Amino acid sequence: MWPFAGLLQPAFMLWGSPVTVLELVAFGLSIGMVIGNLRVRLWAWPLAIAASACYGWLFAANRLYGEAALQVFFIAVSAWGWRQWLAGTDAQGQRLVVRWMDGRSRARAAGATLAAWPLLGLLLARATDSDVPFADALATVASVAGQLLLGRKFVENWLVWLAVNVYSVGLFAWKALWLTAVLYALFALLSWVGLRSWTAQARAAGVTPAAADA
Repeated sequence: MWPFAGLLQPAFMLWGSPVTVLELVAFGLSIGMVIGNLRVRLWAWPLAIAASACYGWLFAANRLYGEAALQVFFIAVSAWGWRQWLAGTDAQGQRLVVRWMDGRSRARAAGATLAAWPLLGLLLARATDSDVPFADALATVASVAGQLLLGRKFVENWLVWLAVNVYSVGLFAWKALWLTAVLYALFALLSWVGLRSWTAQARAAGVTPAAADA
């Protein structure tokens, strides 16, 4: 029996499936978090920690173990990201600003993500009763990449999140987590807004993709 099992009770039905109180709480916290990220506000990080705790519980209850484990990681990396935005520095020792990655860094991030995907998929397939181990693994490893890039204020984090969020709509719809699917569709739109906003901020600071590769 899950603790506080009442939070997993249906609050209402959506498209024939129950939406729990826990999913509603996680939804609200997540919207606030993304708005804070768009505006580069520090208060986004404690909201991220609370939302991840809620979603970790929700996903584990629905046998999305990769996504559930990801939320534990998100709690830790959100604490790290909070500190990065408070006092982090770049390679030149300057305070972090919104900026682009260079080409080599992009290639490393993409390579690490693609290498981790099948490894995590095999682990979930063999060690859990997940019915979507590789689909779950892809969303998990890509989300790890996106969160790390967000913590370092790289514009590319929004490109990663755009792809992850569009993909996750299908994954959560398959699991009949309809409110969460709607949330991730909204996240996809906000990722596009975030990309445009952070691109403009980087440009205003004199930072462009070409300058990052220089």
